[in-house]
Amino acid sequence: MSAPNTKDLAKQIRLSVIQMVNSGGSSHIGSILSVTDIIAVLYGSIMKYDQQNPDMEDRDRLILSKGHAGAVVYAALARCGYFSTLRLSKHCKDGSFFGGHVSHKGIPGVEVSTGSLGHGLPIAVGMAYYAKISQKNHRVFCVLGDGEMNEGSNWEAIMFASHHNLSNLNFIIDKNNLQGCGSTEDILSLEPLDEKLKAFGCKVEVIDGHCHKALNSVLGSGEVNNKPNAIVANTVKGKGVSFMEDHVAWHYKTPIDAEYDRAVQEIKEM
Repeated sequence: MSAPNTKDLAKQIRLSVIQMVNSGGSSHIGSILSVTDIIAVLYGSIMKYDQQNPDMEDRDRLILSKGHAGAVVYAALARCGYFSTLRLSKHCKDGSFFGGHVSHKGIPGVEVSTGSLGHGLPIAVGMAYYAKISQKNHRVFCVLGDGEMNEGSNWEAIMFASHHNLSNLNFIIDKNNLQGCGSTEDILSLEPLDEKLKAFGCKVEVIDGHCHKALNSVLGSGEVNNKPNAIVANTVKGKGVSFMEDHVAWHYKTPIDAEYDRAVQEIKEM
């Protein structure tokens, strides 16, 4: 897909995830919407994959470390042709493979189940390290939440990635400034995040995480140095739905009735 089409894909994903969360009575819609543009650009114009052959050896890998936003990956995979969008209606239903936290079981295109924060980046680093020592050409992408950067396991993984010059690793921090119980700055300050990442040996880019042009430019640059690539993507929790934007309550709430109808309408008008 070209860059303009990623905006259409992002809108389709937003409509799907609103419907999925409403139908399944699940939560985390704020976290899902903040990362939607990042996921749309990755699947729409950056990553190398084959919908008909999900296990293609030289595919790029995506790990959604903030696994509670799993609906966004399910919706992206369906919209990109991995499986029918009709399967999304089973999200968070009894007996379904489509759990609230992203799961690889029975779902083509999902690399690994995640959910316990601080696990996804170490897995991605291991994948990138294997690719390097095996002289493979694929890239590894990992999407994390900013609150998740409170986890020490992430900083250990970054040190390892830097030490081994894993320039095939690209991790994107969805910096929406809110986590489960409030502001990331109030709970455990990350700042200056970009300087910390540089001190740990990363090449760092700070961008607008909703700007598709910026996302394409940074994520599409390829391997240009011997450092892991850290992208701090400034985002808005609940992006695209006015009454959800920048409200921590939508980390947990489910849009129903009038709220659901309004959310769908606002996304359609984006």
